[in-house]
Amino acid sequence: MGKEQLAKIVAAKIDAALKANDTPKKFFITENGRGVVDGGDLYNAVLNEVLSVMKVALVDIITEVIPPPPAPAKTDKLEKADKPEKAEKPAPSAKSGKK
Repeated sequence: MGKEQLAKIVAAKIDAALKANDTPKKFFITENGRGVVDGGDLYNAVLNEVLSVMKVALVDIITEVIPPPPAPAKTDKLEKADKPEKAEKPAPSAKSGKK
């Protein structure tokens, strides 16, 4: 799985979690005294910025923790492994009397 595919999966999971978490509207006072309503332009801009940073961080963490899958083996080796080996003939026994 490539880094781009992983980023799409992380983004989809975060979006689904945001949609599932329906919180009531809140009013925030910023440092300069400006009032910001949850769902307003400033709130959405901050939320999107925080989530984009979190998505990048999650993708980087996952790619470091989970090693990439091993490279596929050559097809020549697989073909030889699929063919059954010839069975050896049993040695003639002394009891049978055949030489």
